[in-house]
Amino acid sequence: MEEKNKDDNATKGQESMSYQRRMWKNFQEKTKPFLSPKLVSERRNPDSKKETGLWMFKRKKKQLDRVFSSSQPNLCSSTPSTFPGDLSLGGTAVPGNSDNGQPMQQLLGALLCVSLQGINIVEPSNAETALVTNPGMYQLDIILKKGHNLAIRDRGGTSDPYVKFKIGGKEVFRSKTINKNLNPVWDEKVSLLVDSLREPLYVKVFDYDFGLQDDFMGSAYLYLESLEHQRNLDVTLDLEDPQYPDHDLGTLDLAVTLSPKEGDFREAVIQKSQLIMRLSDVHRKAQLWRGIVSISLIEARDLQPMDANGFSDPYVKFRLGHQKYKSKTIPKTLNPQWREQFDFHLYEEQGGFIDITVWDKDAGKKDDFMGRCSVDLSPLSKEHTHKLDVPLEEGEGMLVLLVTLTGAAAVSISDLSVNILDDPHERHQILQRYSVLRSFHNLKDVGMVQVKVIRAERLMAADVTGKSDPFCVVELSNDRLQTHTVYKNLNPEWNKVFTFNVKDIHSVLEVTVYDEDRDRSADFLGKVAIPLLNIQNGERKAYALKSKELTGPTKGVIFLEIDVIFNAVKAGLRTLIPIEQKYIEDEPRVSKQLLLQNFNRVRRCILFLINAGCYINSCFEWHSPQRSICAFLLFVLVVWNFELYMIPLALLLPLAWNYILVASGKDTRQDVVSVPDPERKGFINKLYAIQDVCISVQNALDEVASYGERIKNTFNWTVPFLSWLAIVALCVATVLIYYIPLRYIVLAWGVNKFTKKLRDPYNIDNNELLDFLSRVPSDIQVVGVLPLFNCN
Repeated sequence: MEEKNKDDNATKGQESMSYQRRMWKNFQEKTKPFLSPKLVSERRNPDSKKETGLWMFKRKKKQLDRVFSSSQPNLCSSTPSTFPGDLSLGGTAVPGNSDNGQPMQQLLGALLCVSLQGINIVEPSNAETALVTNPGMYQLDIILKKGHNLAIRDRGGTSDPYVKFKIGGKEVFRSKTINKNLNPVWDEKVSLLVDSLREPLYVKVFDYDFGLQDDFMGSAYLYLESLEHQRNLDVTLDLEDPQYPDHDLGTLDLAVTLSPKEGDFREAVIQKSQLIMRLSDVHRKAQLWRGIVSISLIEARDLQPMDANGFSDPYVKFRLGHQKYKSKTIPKTLNPQWREQFDFHLYEEQGGFIDITVWDKDAGKKDDFMGRCSVDLSPLSKEHTHKLDVPLEEGEGMLVLLVTLTGAAAVSISDLSVNILDDPHERHQILQRYSVLRSFHNLKDVGMVQVKVIRAERLMAADVTGKSDPFCVVELSNDRLQTHTVYKNLNPEWNKVFTFNVKDIHSVLEVTVYDEDRDRSADFLGKVAIPLLNIQNGERKAYALKSKELTGPTKGVIFLEIDVIFNAVKAGLRTLIPIEQKYIEDEPRVSKQLLLQNFNRVRRCILFLINAGCYINSCFEWHSPQRSICAFLLFVLVVWNFELYMIPLALLLPLAWNYILVASGKDTRQDVVSVPDPERKGFINKLYAIQDVCISVQNALDEVASYGERIKNTFNWTVPFLSWLAIVALCVATVLIYYIPLRYIVLAWGVNKFTKKLRDPYNIDNNELLDFLSRVPSDIQVVGVLPLFNCN
């Protein structure tokens, strides 16, 4: 048995020795380029001697020792130089990786552990296990501190640097831009989720050039495998340009902490992300947007003329990070009014800068630059609309903007904002602030409104997948706030609470639901308009969504709970002040349907006045003797005893009468609401309807213009006879009013009107003033009767 064991041991020893020889032979073949004198001569520095093979082998060994060492690595290096060993292993020289994706140090560690005295073979499985084992998910916390002596990229001898972080070819972070500084200080913190330490962190620095391609300022690599866990490390990265490795491009200072997560961390993140937002967004951006910046471009004033006609065709460009917008072009003006609104995603807690440039549109050639400005978002308070008058730099004039910062949930979209009215102490303080005793304190603070946007149901599917990405916009006058987006859902829940200051109690609260589209403007899903005076406090109500014009229903309902607290005295005084102009309005367009609607509205008003005049005239005509007698006695009584207080008293009578009708349930207010015609009219019928409207408007305008011109021509002595007749009539009226009280004159006129039909039943009713003006020619008639002069 002992001999058998010895034979087995000898056999195993020979197999082990043959295995070691094969491994050593394989290693010699793989490392042969390192020891090649030809390659050594090729890598020779111009100021140094030739590198011997043994020296280069020791240098490579030191690099391997540094890789396998557990001590803190040298993180100050940039992109490592490609060494021949990388290419000899069968691929392109990617730092730390071979062509097949296996790390260089894993392959060499599995083959051998080198020392100056000899070679020790390490079991491949042990080495591979030691390097591959990881908890599955890591959190990388990075503080981008500052830069030193960065490269100059602008003509002024400075740069506008910003930094990008990439992992695996994907951008995971972008810093803010520091303008005109070669030693910028960012002090920005970002937390990244990393699922593999094999991919290094690629750091790139660029110089921001608005409207042009940003200039490259250098790059560096940070190798995550060499970082110690749970330790805050200060790192200095040397920036280099791979095309010009000898150039000094400065350094970046970072603070890095790598923390391994539990094994089930990724699963928990995925489960939570699937409930509240699209998983693709979690992987697309490790730093989710923190809020929304709404920019309302109102107008510009006193811009610089850029065209030969003394005007410009201005438009505006906005940029916040990688987000860009462009306004419409307003032709031939130096004081354009846009009234457009743009939304940006805000990725930084501190805000950032919005870069704005103004351009003059020129057809067929390059647009002219008219000026620039920037808006610093950091000092602006959130959940509030700020009106800014921003002067233009490198140009003339200023821009008028409305900027609103709306906070958003970065992870959980079911986060409910603080509800101040649910707190009894806060509610009591608000009621005290708007009590009657404080009616004359801060008259502009009329009240406050709190809007709870709960959820929506059965929304319209706006995407090809049969779903929508809805978000809700709440507007009150010029204040505009916005919820977060619930992705791929037709029954979203927002559970947000918004609070507005009420400046005018007659304002209308508008709640609009949109579908978010990343590559184009948002799609309209529905809208609700609620006057503040119609709100019942504390009532959770489902509002049916309407079309954009609020004329008809659309699909879906939205659940809101609204509370309004205001001071009635302040609200009444505010009613006597001009209404606040709404800056964001839709651009007017020609619409035949709107033309017909407005014509019908005007016609209803005119018909009401005509019917009232016909009713009064029927009293003069004695169509109903009883009504005419009552009207005559009332007229005589009022005129004989008339006092000024009777005018407002007379206006109170119809108000009181209509109130009695409303209180008794006989409300006639809905009679004026136009109901759309259920029958679809054909094209010919629509054409005839538009033609009738145009003819009616044409005749009405001609009638109004003719009477205005006839009054003017009476005083212009166009017809001298009629002017002399007007002088006689005015002189007689002056004498009568001077010697006879007005009460008697009105009474005499009324008695004449009431008794004319009784004195002469066949008399034709007429109006003497209109009959006189009908004899005066209008301007069109004057031109028609002018004689033609003979040119000969």
